[in-house]
Amino acid sequence: MSTSTDPAAQNPAHTAMAETRAATSAKGGARTLAVTSGKGGVGKTFVTANLAAALAARGQRVLVLDADLGLANLDVVLNLHPKLTLHDVFTEKATLEQAILPAPGGFHVLLAGSGMVEYSRLTPEVRDKLLAIVDLVRPRFDWVLLDTGAGISDVVLFAVSLASQVLVVATPEPTSLTDAYATIKVLATQQDRREVSLLVNQANRVGEGKLICGQLQQVLQRFVGTKPGQSFKLDLLGEVRQDTTVRQAVLKRQLVMEHFPGSDAAQGIKALALKLMER
Repeated sequence: MSTSTDPAAQNPAHTAMAETRAATSAKGGARTLAVTSGKGGVGKTFVTANLAAALAARGQRVLVLDADLGLANLDVVLNLHPKLTLHDVFTEKATLEQAILPAPGGFHVLLAGSGMVEYSRLTPEVRDKLLAIVDLVRPRFDWVLLDTGAGISDVVLFAVSLASQVLVVATPEPTSLTDAYATIKVLATQQDRREVSLLVNQANRVGEGKLICGQLQQVLQRFVGTKPGQSFKLDLLGEVRQDTTVRQAVLKRQLVMEHFPGSDAAQGIKALALKLMER
């Protein structure tokens, strides 16, 4: 499993990301989880939304912050038509309270505007405003889930750096696994993360997630955990089985957790939520 991506190059921004994460974690409040992926189309936003519903069903106060700035689609997944978004908060056209909306599933969302070219690069303004938003919402919730973009752009990496925990979503497809490896390697080398969690989505059979996690861990330990006294852990948090109800829910813009609670996919998400809460 190889990739042409070379994440080893360091720059001051990477140090700033690690410092930001440490400072944010020290402030207490909600547990912060970034849900990310190496490539698009692996069901990352689907997982985030349904995980939020599963946590809310267990009595947790949950906010999903759409951190896929510029290419947001959380509103589409949830069939929401917001009049106010994160863009309005950034530009001070609306307050944070006005932009936070209730969502199906019993949680809240802070949606991002789609097609905003100005958020495709990590400018100091975008960085400061996103950090300020996370600081403001943390005391109000038990969980803040950051639904990031895919890949390893500066915007994605900064959004991930704001969370104390990272969940990488991957599918069994070779391209997804290659890009997941590249993403995890970047998180380990540039953000100095010693543990990253993995969810295998669209698993073809029971136990496939464990097999994939073991393969990735072997490669990552060889190239990441090589410094004396250091190790790297890729923690499998679960797998979501290939399930026809997922496509039905996505096409109808519904949550699997609400409309197909007995499905294999819903059971996988419930198990993921329970595992996160037990930590």
